[in-house]
Amino acid sequence: MNNSNTENIIQLNDLGAPYTLYGAENIEAGALEQMEIAVKLPVAVGGALMPDAHQGYGLPIGGVLATKNAIIPYGVGVDIGCRMALSIFDIPENHYADNESKYKRELIAWTKFGAGAGWQNKFKASHEILDNPNFEMNDLVKKLKDKAADQLGTSGGGNHFVEFGIIEFEKDDVALNVPKGRYVALLTHSGSRGFGATIAGHYTRLAKEICRLPKAAENLAYLDMNSAEGQEYWMAMNLAGDYASACHEVIHQRISKALGAQVLAKVENHHNFAWKETWNGEEVIVHRKGATPAAKGVMGIIPGSMTAAGYLVRGKGESNAINSASHGAGRVMSRSLAMKTVTKEQLRNALKENGVNLIGAGLDEAPMVYKNIETVMAAQTDLVDIVAKFTPKMVRMADDGSRED
Repeated sequence: MNNSNTENIIQLNDLGAPYTLYGAENIEAGALEQMEIAVKLPVAVGGALMPDAHQGYGLPIGGVLATKNAIIPYGVGVDIGCRMALSIFDIPENHYADNESKYKRELIAWTKFGAGAGWQNKFKASHEILDNPNFEMNDLVKKLKDKAADQLGTSGGGNHFVEFGIIEFEKDDVALNVPKGRYVALLTHSGSRGFGATIAGHYTRLAKEICRLPKAAENLAYLDMNSAEGQEYWMAMNLAGDYASACHEVIHQRISKALGAQVLAKVENHHNFAWKETWNGEEVIVHRKGATPAAKGVMGIIPGSMTAAGYLVRGKGESNAINSASHGAGRVMSRSLAMKTVTKEQLRNALKENGVNLIGAGLDEAPMVYKNIETVMAAQTDLVDIVAKFTPKMVRMADDGSRED
């Protein structure tokens, strides 16, 4: 760490820590450049770039970085604890087709999307997360508690979604206790809302004041885990992650109850987070910004797009990938470019061709702005085993043009 004098710039290592690429032929140059810079941080000990990678801020989306005793707020990301959650219902496939209007009614009734969106009055959710004493950890977090309470059980903008689909198990899965078959399932993707975004912004600014890096690396400013600031961020990050999980839990409980469904199995896993893990025999901080934990036996969900299949997977624990896998298909087109080039007719045709009922969403989330999920999955066969295939049928996303919180 260094003081804030402008002349005291922390220098990057020329060589950089080693990192492994997956699906390199489909990763844009900007993401590769960002990864090259990240592994040159003096605290970096290793990295990996997932096949869905694309350029972000600081660490690329799909970037995994292991550091020694340091935490990078922008290595975690703005939407702290963003995650996927899947509920597999005891409902056969044909029930969805016969009752599509009911599914649509309940999906609209029990979900809320977009920047600033929250539940009001009798619809406000309750959850034990709001009793977590860490909401009292400092003035910043205290002030955010009311916003967190209002937004509990809601979803952000951008690529966040709540969707019904059909999940197919080609054989019995003993670990999940799900027999072979095709079931209705609920899949959600969102994070810690305005609560997490405010924490991310505050501690990123703080890190940049304390840890002065060359301009190309300034968004990778880090906090020493032994410092008061590092410990504060660690506690706040974990609280935001628990809050994101609570948001999914509320959504799933409300929709399950509305449908009168029993949950056969539930799988949840998150990205945009940092973990203390042992890797190559030493304790490190593993940042996964848009990457899914995939240690041996660990379950994850890797979605495609609003019309493409997603996959329920089980990690293989590949050390070269720092026990990680992709968190989705990954973008091939920026949001601004998508808005200029994708037409409403193209989106309508894609939805019709795939039999998907879309509620909300902008052209920047159209299926053609994403990589081919099958190509992405083929590039990570060493990282995960496919357990089941999820096919989207009804998708709800923000329709106000807002981005992820």
